[in-house]
Amino acid sequence: MHILVVEDDPTVRNFVAKGLREAGHLVEPVDNGKDGLFLAVSENFDLIILDRMLPGGIDGLRLLETIRAQNNTTPVLLLSALADVDDRVQGLKAGGDDYVTKPFAFSELLARVEALSRRGRNENAPQTRLNVADLEIDLLSRSVRRNGQRIDLQPREFRLLEYLMRHAGQVVTRTMLLEGVWDYHFDPQTNVIDVHVSRLRQKVDKPFDSPLIHTIRNAGYMLRAD
Repeated sequence: MHILVVEDDPTVRNFVAKGLREAGHLVEPVDNGKDGLFLAVSENFDLIILDRMLPGGIDGLRLLETIRAQNNTTPVLLLSALADVDDRVQGLKAGGDDYVTKPFAFSELLARVEALSRRGRNENAPQTRLNVADLEIDLLSRSVRRNGQRIDLQPREFRLLEYLMRHAGQVVTRTMLLEGVWDYHFDPQTNVIDVHVSRLRQKVDKPFDSPLIHTIRNAGYMLRAD
């Protein structure tokens, strides 16, 4: 997706932009409302991530109300340290599609980005199976098969594989895995990810002709069919 990030805090802006690029998105970051408004109305974006409190005379809500007044229906995800219910309601009534309060976990932000990207598509039926090539996960029975053969996984291995399959074709960073699989919001400085990925490869890749789990050097991992 082509994503506009309007955020004046350089730490947050760089963190979000870096994470989205690692996930395969094209990101245009700006640090003020004036530039954000110009880009929002002059270019085509699939999503806008917008801080509420911006310098330069145009804050997030004013920017949002302006583009909505021009019938711009680009999904907008608001970021803000303002976490009260009234603040969130105000942001949504101004035309926001989602609202994330600071501080936030990047894995949650990415999940909300992906959810917004799916809007407009038919997703009435809940997803109960994930497939990549000849690998299949049944989320109801918690079973895994590849090429018709059952693969027995431990609970953590199953969660790791499910996470990789939900992000198939995307680079999954160590930070994303720590947050999404282990629920760590810090780096424990252990090789827990490497150990579990190695075990998963022994079961999912080694007995079969082609590997699905790939190491992306200096980035993370990717599950894909070559």
